[in-house]
Amino acid sequence: MYVARLHLTDFRSYEDVSIPLEPGVTTFLGANGQGKTNLLEALNYVATLASHRVASDAPLIRMGAERAVVRAGIVRDERKLLVELELVPGRANRAKINRSPVRRAREVLGALRTVLFAPEDLALVRGDPGERRRFLDELVVARAPRFAGVRADYERVLKQRTMLLRSASGRRSRTVVSDETVSTLDVWDSHLASYGAELLAARLRLVDALAPLLDKAYSEVSGGRGPVSVVYQSSVAKDGQPLSAAATEVELQALLADELQRLRPQELERGVTLAGPHRDDIVVSIGELPAKGYASQGESWSLALALRLASYELLRSDGAEPVLLLDDVFAELDDSRRERLALLVRPAEQVLITAAVADDVPALLAGARFEVYMGSVSAA
Repeated sequence: MYVARLHLTDFRSYEDVSIPLEPGVTTFLGANGQGKTNLLEALNYVATLASHRVASDAPLIRMGAERAVVRAGIVRDERKLLVELELVPGRANRAKINRSPVRRAREVLGALRTVLFAPEDLALVRGDPGERRRFLDELVVARAPRFAGVRADYERVLKQRTMLLRSASGRRSRTVVSDETVSTLDVWDSHLASYGAELLAARLRLVDALAPLLDKAYSEVSGGRGPVSVVYQSSVAKDGQPLSAAATEVELQALLADELQRLRPQELERGVTLAGPHRDDIVVSIGELPAKGYASQGESWSLALALRLASYELLRSDGAEPVLLLDDVFAELDDSRRERLALLVRPAEQVLITAAVADDVPALLAGARFEVYMGSVSAA
């Protein structure tokens, strides 16, 4: 799989740009603030329908423009595919595949697979649990796009249930929680347990498959240090024991439903939903110690890179090699890690790199080069 052309209209700093691409390594060179990252962000958006830099789509639209359009020409198994996304503030995005509109934008998921390495990846190790949950869910969806719908359904039910809890919490000082509220909560509990169990089962299977790949990738990036382990930390686990990847959705649904029932008095008091995949995390450890709070800067970077490399290997094993996007990563690494990372990514079918300084990119990754300056892109 590779991207043969990227065309942007009013996306970020680009009024109109069209870039032909080839398999192999391509590097976009330019000073900071010239728009290099915007190119990789656009491609990753086609693959995930989300930006790795901002939470909403509004900043993706060029200032003064009414909409943005991203077009990606993709070649997969010698078949050509054109994906088009139209981003309009305050409205649902519109999408086309080979010029034909699709009902929902998320129907384009799976057309392009990417693995993005970025400076923000350090948050996968040192950041909040939400960063790691997003990492898991994006990888789950990349492997099986139907989970985008499951994730959306879960978030919709969670929002509605939490609104009901907040409303009930605000009235408790004056009245007893009504039978109607209890009945409605029972309904939302059932939906949340159903969608939550499906998402939880997918995450558990993912972490189980990712674990050996992560340990191997960390050893390769760090030069033999380790071992590394990863454990899924669930809000519905009993007595602190990790949930099994072999647990069925029926079993997980029952666990989640029981925990919601047990926590209901606290939830009504606080006005929040206290159990479910939105409260979960993964704990990555080097040896006996959790990486968060104990790993050095170098170890944290190696772990972040290893998580992305493990994702790449997992997606490859599914039969469709993803496009690798390396956004100004080499500037963050010492020479030894640069060279090891270059060796690991060089065999990929397509690698797209951004760099402010050409010397930051190892010679192993020599290939096509483009200069990026003030919203224009030209062959170097």
